[in-house]
Amino acid sequence: MSVTLAYVITGVIAYLLGSISTGILVAQKNHGPNLREVGSKNTGASNVLRTMGLKSGLITFVGDCGKAAVACLIGRWLLAPYGASLYGAMLAGLLVILGHNWPVFFQFKGGKGVASSCGVMLVCFPLPAIICFVFCLALIYLSKYISLGSMSMLTLYAILVSFQNAGNWLERAAGRAVHSAAPQQYSASVQGGRKPPG
Repeated sequence: MSVTLAYVITGVIAYLLGSISTGILVAQKNHGPNLREVGSKNTGASNVLRTMGLKSGLITFVGDCGKAAVACLIGRWLLAPYGASLYGAMLAGLLVILGHNWPVFFQFKGGKGVASSCGVMLVCFPLPAIICFVFCLALIYLSKYISLGSMSMLTLYAILVSFQNAGNWLERAAGRAVHSAAPQQYSASVQGGRKPPG
């Protein structure tokens, strides 16, 4: 298998994994609401938490985070023979988040990509990821704003990855790409000073 084909397969697998919407599956199994019509009208873990409770929210978060981590690990495995395991993980990370946000299986209406970003962060650059997770949880606890904690986590991650990989523009770009994958709803929520709808 050529390296080009390995990258293509990685991208396709990652996008399809991302398109598996844990939130919708959890809502369907528990006879919950149509997540795209309630709360913040997306299928991510935070909306499941608000509309269906803590247990369903945690299951959704673990599912979305886990599928992203699996996609990145597959990318590492497929590209490892070419000495490009990290680049395989980074490509998979970008595509799995895109699949989560715009899932082909669910009319391209998905989540905001934060839980999936956590899985990508942990596989690609674990140390900055752990630091950012702790920072995010502390900020959410203190401020009660999920959106503020999430955006701050992604911004800090981009900064830490840039410092950790100062000599490699592609790896710095990967950190910024994870930050950019969070859609503008989060930015608007923080700028407007609103707590997430409950």
